[in-house]
Amino acid sequence: MASAGLLAFPALAQEGRYAPQLARILEEAASGNCLAALMAPPLLDACNGQIQGMAPALAAMGAIKSVTFLSAQDTAEGRVETYRVEFAGGQSLNWVIGQERDGKFSTVGTAG
Repeated sequence: MASAGLLAFPALAQEGRYAPQLARILEEAASGNCLAALMAPPLLDACNGQIQGMAPALAAMGAIKSVTFLSAQDTAEGRVETYRVEFAGGQSLNWVIGQERDGKFSTVGTAG
């Protein structure tokens, strides 16, 4: 998924807010859907441009087994949270989600 440029700022209180939204976005993407309800227009456009390659890769990892909050950072565009997502197939990846405005996120993507 695409992401707006991140600028690191001091970490905020270490409490995750966006785990349910991240899980929903990943589950829908694995099924080949980009969620307009949760994605700001630039992120939605980027997702739609990548979904044909992204969906099979996410689906191959299996269902989400766990979503673990790692950290939060403040950026000029808003809070960005990092999560460790473990999939049923055994693979774990760090994901970022944030820069939410009006219930829609500008940043979602893998962080390694």
